[in-house]
Amino acid sequence: MSVPGGMDINKMMQQVQQMQAEMARVQEELATETVEASAGGGAVKVTANGAGAIEKIEISPEAIDPDDPELLGDMITGAVNEALRAANDLAQSRLGGLAGGLGLPGL
Repeated sequence: MSVPGGMDINKMMQQVQQMQAEMARVQEELATETVEASAGGGAVKVTANGAGAIEKIEISPEAIDPDDPELLGDMITGAVNEALRAANDLAQSRLGGLAGGLGLPGL
């Protein structure tokens, strides 16, 4: 079946299905890859996976100052945000080109 402009709907649907399968495969791979970010000169380290889930937070004992809990909170927030940005960048680098493979405008 063709539509005006010569596009074959069946071929396009096959391409969409292949792209969906490839995206699912890449997303599974991303869940097993990790990125790490730190703050406070390494006093706080955060590990996230490529799917954007935080897997681990490490806090060095030196970072724990009972007189300045806000500083520790700021370091954790900064490291988490940086880890999530890195995870997003990793995902975009892996998934970004897949939609372009169809050659459809807007994808």
